Amino acid sequence: MPFAPFVPLRVLSSFSMLEGAIDPKDIAKLAKERGFPAIAICDRNGLYGVMPFAAACKAEGVQPIIGALLGVAREGVAGSDARSIDYLALLAQDDEGYGNLCHLVSQAHLDRPLELDPHVTLADLEGHTGGLIALTGAGEGGLTRLLADGQAEAAARLATQLEALFPQRLYIELARHGDPVCERAEGALIDLAYARDLPLVATNPANFAEPHMHKAHDAMLCIAHSSQIEAEDRPRSNPQAFVKSASMMDEAFADLPEATANTLVIAQRCAFAPPYRKPILPSLAGDLSGEARALAEDSRKGLEARLAAYPDLLPEDRQVYF
Repeated sequence: MPFAPFVPLRVLSSFSMLEGAIDPKDIAKLAKERGFPAIAICDRNGLYGVMPFAAACKAEGVQPIIGALLGVAREGVAGSDARSIDYLALLAQDDEGYGNLCHLVSQAHLDRPLELDPHVTLADLEGHTGGLIALTGAGEGGLTRLLADGQAEAAARLATQLEALFPQRLYIELARHGDPVCERAEGALIDLAYARDLPLVATNPANFAEPHMHKAHDAMLCIAHSSQIEAEDRPRSNPQAFVKSASMMDEAFADLPEATANTLVIAQRCAFAPPYRKPILPSLAGDLSGEARALAEDSRKGLEARLAAYPDLLPEDRQVYF
């Protein structure tokens, strides 16, 4: 079976909790069925599904591309709200890129104000972008959002920063899936790409596999936001957020064939699959009594710490808890 001349680079798996609705293993099967030579998993601020995804791709004879949709605050970009969080799709080319991706995803969760969604800053990216290809994020990316809002100067400054962070590895991402933000910004994005000699790439950010899954995905978003189907002011699922075939993407980007062709170029630039590793957990070398003893000791220490808040308890009352 000949390969389709397109590679999906923006697929959210079910590990993007209450947002993606495709099991990582099913992403590989879908790629095989539709003739994609490669496919990317690109979960939001997470790499949780990459191991089963990569293993399934290997079994299906499909090239896995390992990525993440990383939250990036617009700090330091003049004309922007410092608390605005945009997204970059980052794809690992090699071992260095995967290591950097792991570092950035961990930092997004650990080093942030808890009231904000996981993210890093542009400054955090410095020194950690080697081996990573960056897509500008389509409608969730800072460039697209700034241009859609008419902030051309701020967008130009952000583009300069991203070019410096990802030299020869930055792609201007275009998505034609009915998003008003993408539609308002597309002309300016194309002009910016041509003016700076940056490559275009076509994506269709996908949350589910098939068009008929849209209603179920919409219901899942209601659950995620504690809302109801009938509510007017709730997030809604995009009916086009499925994994489109190569022919659909060729038709959508008939005027920009280089944008779909560049998905293959990106796949060729990525040559990495995460190695299998045994879980990195404390080991007692099969000492069952030692494991039980360690659990008991840790539990006792935890109980003592909790009871320390009640110094007036009588000994017999304390003993009840042991």
